[in-house]
Amino acid sequence: MTYRLGIDIGGTFTDFALFNEADGSFAIHKQLTTPDDPSRAVLAGTATLLARHGLDLAAVVEIVHGTTLVTNAVIERKGARTGMLTTRGFRDILDMAREKRYDVFDLRLVFPDPLVPRRLRAEVDERCHYDGSVEIPLDLAGAQTALRGLVEEHGIESLAICLLHGYANPSHERALREMAAAAYPHLMVSLSSEVSPEWREFERFTTTSINAFTQPMFDQYLGRLETGLGQLGFTGRLFVMSSSGGTLTPETARRFPVRVIESGPAAGAQMSAFHGRALNQPELLSFDMGGTTAKGALIRGGAAIKVYHQEIARAHDFKAGSGLPVQSPVIDMIEIGAGGGSIAEVDVRGTIRVGPRSAGADPGPACYGQGGTTATLTDANLVLGYLDPGFFLGGAMALNMGAAEQVITQQIAGPLEISLARAAWGIHEIINEDVARAFRIHASERGFDYRGSSMVAFGGSGPVHAMGVARKLGIPRVIFPVAAGVMSALGLLASPLNFEVARTRQAFVADLAQADLAATFAALEAEAMAPLTAAGLSPDALSISWRLDMRYHGQGHEIEVSLPPGIHVDALPAIFREHYAAVHGAALLDAPLVITTWKAEASAAPPELATARPTATGEATPKGSRQAYFAAGYVTTPVYDRYGLGVGAVIDGPALIEERESTVVIGIGDRVQVDEFGNLVAELAGKSVANGEASP
Repeated sequence: MTYRLGIDIGGTFTDFALFNEADGSFAIHKQLTTPDDPSRAVLAGTATLLARHGLDLAAVVEIVHGTTLVTNAVIERKGARTGMLTTRGFRDILDMAREKRYDVFDLRLVFPDPLVPRRLRAEVDERCHYDGSVEIPLDLAGAQTALRGLVEEHGIESLAICLLHGYANPSHERALREMAAAAYPHLMVSLSSEVSPEWREFERFTTTSINAFTQPMFDQYLGRLETGLGQLGFTGRLFVMSSSGGTLTPETARRFPVRVIESGPAAGAQMSAFHGRALNQPELLSFDMGGTTAKGALIRGGAAIKVYHQEIARAHDFKAGSGLPVQSPVIDMIEIGAGGGSIAEVDVRGTIRVGPRSAGADPGPACYGQGGTTATLTDANLVLGYLDPGFFLGGAMALNMGAAEQVITQQIAGPLEISLARAAWGIHEIINEDVARAFRIHASERGFDYRGSSMVAFGGSGPVHAMGVARKLGIPRVIFPVAAGVMSALGLLASPLNFEVARTRQAFVADLAQADLAATFAALEAEAMAPLTAAGLSPDALSISWRLDMRYHGQGHEIEVSLPPGIHVDALPAIFREHYAAVHGAALLDAPLVITTWKAEASAAPPELATARPTATGEATPKGSRQAYFAAGYVTTPVYDRYGLGVGAVIDGPALIEERESTVVIGIGDRVQVDEFGNLVAELAGKSVANGEASP
């Protein structure tokens, strides 16, 4: 028998999913993340999971890995000392940014500092026009002197080469890379013409800076991981999840770590889409909540929404423009600083604040018994009775109820002069409202009406909070998939090899010849296919998609237009007007059409993930009961073993449904049924669902 292994590193736990390709069964495991070196948790957890099932790593033919390591390195500023070479006169682009206030009424705006400080940026003499024509030739001798100062005087470890119009003519950037490689072979170099070959220099410069800043760290991490797996006997293929929902080879991930910023969360969103297609529910909210953060994504038409711009390290969670822009393909997600480790405290106004600071995996919540001294969400959920102190992680990790009660009493209940239960309930409810507010903003900004949709909830903490969040949003149904606690790890195994290329080249549609259209896309196709064919895939096994960013001449922003490969240039105006009308309601302008950015994406077929369906049927029988808090007070609540529930079983709330990695909390009056796939499908009290519509 052969196996595939998905490994997702989170801020608190590292999740594992081992899939048996022969019979569709899978085994799962959770292990505390090791923040000082995440590869230690990966290797230890892999060994533990395999030993538990009597397997050798040689039986695993493929490992797919997701990690937030790159994101955390940027947020925590734990990357390499990075320098930059740029066109003379453009040294301050990173500081000037967009010259736009993200909040016009805030007189104390805070912006994140550039990853490359001004003293580590050097200018070179060169200049290309937007069409790629050379105005000032590159002065290589002067560039070498500038680079020598960055390396020998400032000790840079990585270099970002960002020339003004490098996307239009990459020859100068490539010449600088060759010069740097000859003089300093150890220096890692990122070119803006490869990392982000698109216009808008601030976004391109910042994206390339992030790539250079994280490249040495990520290269070393993958090296430790590959060495460790090899020592355990692994001889199969290793892949890394990308932000856009596909997977990359380690070689490609090393070149472009900026493409794995949302690595793990993207897998969860893809798995939500997978479940939506299987259940014939193409419109969904994907809710992933772990130990450190919560992630929300929208599933439209059976697919996760993809965008080409995101922000990380925001100064304000919900204010666009307050972070560092990243210009690369990514699943569109909203991230909230809410998780099991989120720290609760009383703020200066005398109210409870929860997050975004987290206790993480080390020391973790007080109830973990590892030295944590702050009140956290997990402590509150334990006090509320939602978690069993003797069955956390299936009993592999005991929780300390006394420690949880003590920190909440001292830090929340005492200062506010309220009961322990009300303090814990307040912490729980504040997180529910924070998540619901984030979903409202995210959905409204994208014109997504979720009121008749379902929510897919997963992650270690997601099932505890999903019904409360859905109730605040007015969503009628919540789906809890099998192995919800490690669903992102399973999602890694359902993601195909994929690579996408985007390149800015402005052209009027009226002036474009068919041969030019075909030649431009042919070059992009070859570039997109190269990493996949290098991994051993045949070009015939790859599917290609074409897209264009287009606009009416004179407009400031574009819309993305999907094209069938081989399309004739004469069909572009009609296709653009159709897309434009879908976005804006009408396409009445009479102006020339302009193409700004060309995109080609190469994808392999998605792997098969036909998991075995449950065969047992019958009524649900509780394994016990305990006191759990539901708004008005503690209620004697039946507790069910999820692994003992058969297809068709119905449970009326209140109820707690436990599995090893998470607990599903069902409120009073809510109802849950086990569907044919083993999913728990919960309907909220007061909501009936018919034909996808909710009614009171």
